Amino acid sequence: MSEAQETPNEPETPTAAAARIAGHLPPGVGAAAAEAAAELPRRAADVVQLVVDTIHDKAVRPIVLVTRALVFGLLVAALGTVLVVVGSIALLRIFDVYVFGRQVWLSYIVLGGALTLAGLAAWTRRTAPARAR
Repeated sequence: MSEAQETPNEPETPTAAAARIAGHLPPGVGAAAAEAAAELPRRAADVVQLVVDTIHDKAVRPIVLVTRALVFGLLVAALGTVLVVVGSIALLRIFDVYVFGRQVWLSYIVLGGALTLAGLAAWTRRTAPARAR
C-alpha cells in the first residue's frame, strides 16, 4: 500500500480547501470568493445545528419536563391513595381485634371520628385563593 492510503484523513485547512475549490470556479473569481465557498458547508452545518438546538430548547425540553412531572405526580397520587386505604384497613383491624374485642361498630366510630376531626382541622387551616384585580 502507498503511504497516502495508510495515513488517516486530516482536516483540510481553509486555505487548502479554497485552493481546491478555486479550480472548480469560473475564471476571474478571486481567492476571497474561493475561501468563502470553502467555508459554506461549515456555516450551513452551524445553522442547522443552531435551528435544532433552538427547537429542542423551546419545544421539546418543556414538553419532556411537563410529561415527567405529570407521570411522577400520578405515581405519587396512586401510591398515596393505596397507602391511605391499606393504613385505614390495618388500623380498623387493629382496633377491632386488639382494642375493642370484636366490636367492629365501635372501631368504625373511633376511626370515623378521628378521620372527621382530621378533616375538620385541615378545613379550618385552608387559605382563601388570591383574587385577581
